Amino acid sequence: MTCASCQANVQRALTATPGVDKAAVNLMMHEATITFDPSVLNAEKLVAAINDTGYQSHLPVAGADVAAEDEIREVEQQREYRALRTKALVSLTLGGGAMLSMLLMSGSAHGVHGGDLVLLTTLLAATIFVMGWAGRHFYTRAWSSFRHRTSDMNTLIAVGTGAAFLYSLAATLEPGWFVTGSARPDVYYEAVILIIALVLLGNAMEARAKSQTTRALRQLAKLQPSTARVRREGVEEEIAIASVRPGDIVLVRPGERIPVDGEVQSGTGAVDEAMLTGESMPVEKAAGDRVIGATVNKTGALEIKATAVGSASMLASIVRLMKEAQSSQAPVQRLADRISAVFVPVVISIAIATFAVWMIVPEAPSFAPALTAAVSVLIIACPCAMGLAVPTAVMVATGRGAAAGVLIKGGEPLERLASIDTVVFDKTGTLTEGKPKVVEFVLAPDHDEANVLSLAAAIERKSEHPLAEAIVTFAGHRALVGHRFSGDDPPIDNFAAIPGRGARATVEAHQVLIGTEALLADVAIGLGPLAARAKGWADDGKTPVFVAINGKAAGAFAIADTMRANAKAIVAALQKRGIRVLMLTGDRRATAAAIAAQAGVAEVIAEVLPDGKVQAIKSLQEAGRRVAMVGDGINDAPALAQADIGIAMASGTDIASEAADVALMRSDLESVVHALVLARKTMKTMKQNLFWAFVYNVIGIPIAAGVLYPAFGVLLSPILASAAMAFSSVSVVTNSLRLRGVTLS
Repeated sequence: MTCASCQANVQRALTATPGVDKAAVNLMMHEATITFDPSVLNAEKLVAAINDTGYQSHLPVAGADVAAEDEIREVEQQREYRALRTKALVSLTLGGGAMLSMLLMSGSAHGVHGGDLVLLTTLLAATIFVMGWAGRHFYTRAWSSFRHRTSDMNTLIAVGTGAAFLYSLAATLEPGWFVTGSARPDVYYEAVILIIALVLLGNAMEARAKSQTTRALRQLAKLQPSTARVRREGVEEEIAIASVRPGDIVLVRPGERIPVDGEVQSGTGAVDEAMLTGESMPVEKAAGDRVIGATVNKTGALEIKATAVGSASMLASIVRLMKEAQSSQAPVQRLADRISAVFVPVVISIAIATFAVWMIVPEAPSFAPALTAAVSVLIIACPCAMGLAVPTAVMVATGRGAAAGVLIKGGEPLERLASIDTVVFDKTGTLTEGKPKVVEFVLAPDHDEANVLSLAAAIERKSEHPLAEAIVTFAGHRALVGHRFSGDDPPIDNFAAIPGRGARATVEAHQVLIGTEALLADVAIGLGPLAARAKGWADDGKTPVFVAINGKAAGAFAIADTMRANAKAIVAALQKRGIRVLMLTGDRRATAAAIAAQAGVAEVIAEVLPDGKVQAIKSLQEAGRRVAMVGDGINDAPALAQADIGIAMASGTDIASEAADVALMRSDLESVVHALVLARKTMKTMKQNLFWAFVYNVIGIPIAAGVLYPAFGVLLSPILASAAMAFSSVSVVTNSLRLRGVTLS
């Protein structure tokens, strides 16, 4: 495909095929994504439907390696660019010589005289060579389109240059006919050569620029190492990455790129995960930690058990997601698609009308100006810029987002994100860290801290509750900073977990109870002086957990899910951009209100189940708000799907990420601002591209037709028209490329 009309032709053929629900054809990626009913047709029939339009297509190779596919694509792009560049340079050289030859001819610059026959024959041969070699594909594709009753950019170029060539050929072979026909025997060989040369030069520049738009995708794919060092049956060997199997032990030395997704079995190291998260600081890894393929082990030697390889790896998933995003269409593109579908027939009609007017309106019919104007209309109207206006912006933006740790799943989510006026945050794991911590600890009178912590931690190590883990972590930290608690587990008997309340056990002959105030009340244990402190904690949104030893309250922990460090700044940044911010949570109203106050969020919806979250989003939408939901848990997935835009945090579940339109690759709320800023700037770029693409044709076609000639004597040369056409396409791509350096803060 070479232009927007090509894209429209293929898409029209696909959507007209019975059984096809929807089809998205991408001019940049030369790909079509089709949703169809397999009970009505199969994929092979879709290929046939495309091929019947004169284009050639094939199905993607099932299970193909993403990196290998992208390498093949890059090689093809480079081959295409080099071929176009060579043809353009040769044609420009011949065109320059042809123009010089025309100026040196005797008489008029375009006049045909007997003494110039040898020179004209040479120019004829050069023109035939350029048309048959450099520009051959224009004519073969135009003929194919004609046979299939369609038209595209190639049709315009073939008709324009073909008409100029045939007229010049007739003027060379039978100049006397034109004299009797009262028209000058002009020839346009140099125009034909230079038009083809300039179109090819524009195509070459366009191919190079389009290649730059997919740079982020190629760079990601190339991060995958080609080999891995594994240990099998006690023997270390280096094997191809494709031969690594889940369960293999992979050895990674300092400075090496980790070849597979896996879990650290032994060793410690600092891993640079910037390719995944955009975060520059290395992350410490030890036994039990998860590592991602293509990240760099900066220090220490690691032994990793492979858990995901090849197409199942995180890197492959990211590359696949980016490809799908870059192949999707933004709704704003539909206007360009509708115009492109009828554009070429309309332009040909305008060119015919232009020729007719020039032959009728002047006092003496002027064939040469009529031909010049008609050819100029055909050449300047090539709809390349319209076809490139939106997809180039989408491709560059998704690449820029991925580099910043923001994966946007396509052009449509990108456009919807740009219109967001309301952001709803989940509380736990989104505005907060999602991991409860002990923020305060107090002892009852006449109790020893080391003893209370030792007994409490001993019981909580038997529990799987998140609050229990917070107490164990706190006790361990107190040991590290020099408190007397040793962290050694004393013997435990009669352990019993009490759902929703806590746990009890016998520890070193002590009867220990740990849990809620209600648990202690059940066995008539009063809180004593701890009661007032516990009430204050509860009012601040903290969860009190009590320890009783041998029937007396011994201590209390205040546990809270702490707010993310930059949550308040991010909320303020969104509000400064005119965004309404709310918090939505299933937590208690008092806890939610306390966290919201710390974050600067004025509106809170608390104590709602997953269906209540969905209803809250619906209510906002029914009030005319365009809503983005930011969440991380399974219970957030329905709300993420209901929102106009769902944004999943990096720490979230796979289900949440699947339901979301935007996936954040690092647990940093600043990425929400990055996504919003990128979407708005991309939408602005799309509109600029479409404006200039449309305005270019609205202004260029009348000038080419000669509307300025009566008043100013200006008639656009076909050569200048072809240069303007090439410039319009390159300018659209170049404008989109500016997004690569956009500031997202």
